[in-house]
Amino acid sequence: MTDSFGLSGAAKAQLLARLSARQPGPHVEALPEPRAPLGRSDVAGDIAMVQRAGDALGISNPYFRVHEGVAGATSVIDGKSYDNFVSYNYLGLNGDSRVTTAAKDAIDRYGTSVSASRIVSGERPVHQDLEQALADIYGTEDAITLVSGHATNVTVIGHLVGRGDLILHDSLSHNSIVQGALMSGAQRIAFPHNDMDELDRLLSQARSGADRALIVVEGHYSMDGDIPDLARLIAIARRHRAHIMVDEAHSLGVLGAKGHGIFEHAGIDPGEIDVWMGTLSKTLSGCGGYICGSRQLIEYLRYSAPGFVYSVGLPPPVAAAALASLEVMAAEPERVAKLQANGARFLAAAQAHGLDTGPSIGTAIVPIMTGSSIVAARAADALFARGINVQPIIYPAVPEQGARLRFFISSLHEEEQLDRVAAEVAEVITELRDVPVDLAELASRLAAR
Repeated sequence: MTDSFGLSGAAKAQLLARLSARQPGPHVEALPEPRAPLGRSDVAGDIAMVQRAGDALGISNPYFRVHEGVAGATSVIDGKSYDNFVSYNYLGLNGDSRVTTAAKDAIDRYGTSVSASRIVSGERPVHQDLEQALADIYGTEDAITLVSGHATNVTVIGHLVGRGDLILHDSLSHNSIVQGALMSGAQRIAFPHNDMDELDRLLSQARSGADRALIVVEGHYSMDGDIPDLARLIAIARRHRAHIMVDEAHSLGVLGAKGHGIFEHAGIDPGEIDVWMGTLSKTLSGCGGYICGSRQLIEYLRYSAPGFVYSVGLPPPVAAAALASLEVMAAEPERVAKLQANGARFLAAAQAHGLDTGPSIGTAIVPIMTGSSIVAARAADALFARGINVQPIIYPAVPEQGARLRFFISSLHEEEQLDRVAAEVAEVITELRDVPVDLAELASRLAAR
């Protein structure tokens, strides 16, 4: 006997048995194996490990905290004001009324987006004005701006050199430089941080086998707060017929009497550098990147660099904010002087308390080396409880012995604030160094899944 669905009792029983055993029937295809999740499992594992370590040590997550307004010398988080050392608003121009007015005016005139690649229909006068102002800073023939600082390095480095060429970059170079070098297909060599003797030696070994050579360094290193020997670098590059690219992301507005960057600080003719790169997200209150160089170079990038040609143009309010920031920086060099004085004061105060500031020159970036990720994370947590917001830089972002607290200094910080925070950091780190850690218990918690 069959029911209304055409199956006999025996057939139903067989079907139920197959389903309960999760076996496919004779006319049913087996389901494919589940796909592996996107992303790298080792990175996901590192993230999970750090989160478990934080839980085991009773440390709150210091990342993705929501700031409720403009972040300067202080910032409001969850309704409470903190001494703020995690923002690179170096000259205090983000939030300046002249900068915000320029951005608002640009919105009224052009809207919030140019709605196209610049090569198609996204070109606006504000782009050209900003690029001319940037070219004037470096004394170059032309400049080009892109919508992402990271993408600027990736697309430009990846586009300027290729297979058969050679790239040498500092071992502490930003991820964007490394990714651009990898994308290029050129031979890539990382030389020890700021070691010009080793750079010279490596070029002597590898240069003859390459068509072109490009050396990439940063004007001011964002982890250590130090700078390269630019004069020595230029001499080495010329001897080996190599080009030089300098990333000024943390240099513009920070180094030199006018804030023009590493070349002004070092007293070097900027024309000695082939490619100047920088970002609009630090001193210039926006986001995006720029390249300054010869007219031939910029024209080549303008018509062929993938990250420019195939990407929307810089939003008008962002371009206008960056341009206004440049204008204020030129009109008020005392902002640069105040930043440099603040950096020197904090560096001296930290060292006076016996803190290790690494190789920092004491301008916008001052690390406090802890040599332990646990100490760095606990110190940042304890300081946050005291109303001081600073980020821990821990393994695997840096080697374990390089763990640190990283302080970004602004022209807006007050002398009393800098002195007080340096004293509190020293007090917290001294206390934490004597706090025992049950490594066996921590290892057990980290191994748990």
